[in-house]
Amino acid sequence: MNTNFNGLLGKLKKIDYKNLYHNDFLLTWDKTQEELEAIFTVADALRYLRSNNISPKIFDSGLGISIFRDNSTRTRFSFASACNLLGLEIQDLDEKKSQIAHGETVKETANMISFMADVIGIRDDMYIGKGHTYQKAVAEYVNEGYQDGVLEQRPTIVNLQCDIDHPTQTMADMLHIIHEFGGVENLRGKKIAMTWAYSPSYGKPLSVPQGVIALMTRFGMDVVLAHPEGYEVMSEVEDVAKNNAEQYGGKFTKTNSMEEAFKNADIVYPKSWAPFVAMEKRTELYGEGKFKEIDELEQELLAQNAQHKDWACTEEMMSLTKDGRALYMHCLPADITGVSCKEGEVDASVFDRYRVPLYKEASYKPYIIAAMIFLQKVKNPEATLQKLLDQNKARLVR
Repeated sequence: MNTNFNGLLGKLKKIDYKNLYHNDFLLTWDKTQEELEAIFTVADALRYLRSNNISPKIFDSGLGISIFRDNSTRTRFSFASACNLLGLEIQDLDEKKSQIAHGETVKETANMISFMADVIGIRDDMYIGKGHTYQKAVAEYVNEGYQDGVLEQRPTIVNLQCDIDHPTQTMADMLHIIHEFGGVENLRGKKIAMTWAYSPSYGKPLSVPQGVIALMTRFGMDVVLAHPEGYEVMSEVEDVAKNNAEQYGGKFTKTNSMEEAFKNADIVYPKSWAPFVAMEKRTELYGEGKFKEIDELEQELLAQNAQHKDWACTEEMMSLTKDGRALYMHCLPADITGVSCKEGEVDASVFDRYRVPLYKEASYKPYIIAAMIFLQKVKNPEATLQKLLDQNKARLVR
């Protein structure tokens, strides 16, 4: 892969990504192949600038608003880092401290927080049918505010995880894979096993496995989705993966065998998720205010998980992969057997062996988010990147 800055600019000039400008990033499958390539390219360019102590700031002022409806470490700090990298200050919307509790509507909230905001990052992944719907509503209402002249600029919406997709995570995962295998051109035919793995906790979102199968099938890869019976993901996302595999010359298959998925795999991505049917049921119970029933459902699902403790990324399982050396991936935090839990998704010896690559995988996320913001806000990205390089303004004065 060409990491030379001029080479990155040259790549940008050859592709069509103009529709990213003044647009949102909600789902990877809403974007063209060239638009995704532009985000990868700009992420590498921004990393080049920072690594060479050149300031990539394009904003002199402005806010990046973060709305997190679920706990987060990596994504929260990645969004804050991305905003800061480009010159924006970050402000969290704490809904418990806002007027939302007093009946303020989504439309009103969206406009009130956006007067000087350039980007709004939203994580809303807890309930099926809610997160993506909420993100689309915010996008609609800020656009309406901009059209009505209430807002001087229309803030961009970035999906920091919803019930359907986790685009900033899977795009970071993809950029990690591209670098590890020496370029996107080397990914065709590579086998990636997206597999369920046992966890002693409940309710992990579906958006990571769904995002992985929907994105990796766009690069000619052999994508295998593996899980025990009863742990299905959304059928509509499976359809996206099938269509991608057909369009881009890859494969998408499903299995109820972790061993089959790991066999001769180049990449493995074992992590836990809650069954789609159970997540739907939890959403219904939440809407009806049946919190006792939600607790009972949780206990049922924990018992169901416990029936599949053999679904774990062990040394024996890793030996089935190509040359026994597949790239192990995880969105983190992983449930590590004997470390963070008694029994979990991955053996401590496997995790420790891949700790550095895992941390590198996570390190791409701030740059992916920054690239999304950059391309949505800058009309001529090539010229702006060149200007930043020519200015050679030191990020850190030594």
